[in-house]
Amino acid sequence: MPRKAKTSGKLKLKTHKATSKRFRLTGSGLLVRTKGGKSHLRRRTPKRTAALFTEMIPVEGKKIIKRVRRLAPNMEE
Repeated sequence: MPRKAKTSGKLKLKTHKATSKRFRLTGSGLLVRTKGGKSHLRRRTPKRTAALFTEMIPVEGKKIIKRVRRLAPNMEE
């Protein structure tokens, strides 16, 4: 059986899954991140403080944005 012909082009880039779960792109192209400390040991936190954990914060810093885009190249744009 003959081998499959090589297709010329770029390699497929794999998405860094942890990055894709922590960051999102908004409709306007802004990169937002989730807050830490949401998983456990929240029993004694006030309800108002715990409610603030649901918000997503815009990412500031060009280098971090550049790194996230490199780690998750296929993030919805």
